[in-house]
Amino acid sequence: MKWLVVIAFALILGSLASAMVYLIRDRGRTRNVVRALGFRVGFSILLFLLILFANWMGWIQSTGVPIRAGG
Repeated sequence: MKWLVVIAFALILGSLASAMVYLIRDRGRTRNVVRALGFRVGFSILLFLLILFANWMGWIQSTGVPIRAGG
């Protein structure tokens, strides 16, 4: 499961980097930036759904954050 998350983060960062390269090189004349950012959003949603599914299946366990009373 850890490797899937690492691969998903790599895809997200790669898509973001390619959008930056397209923005610098094409100067907004093509739709490559929009396409790359769309892939980034899609990968992020896929990663979120993967984490929810893994939690539901019991592959990962949420530990939670303890809340201190009284601030």
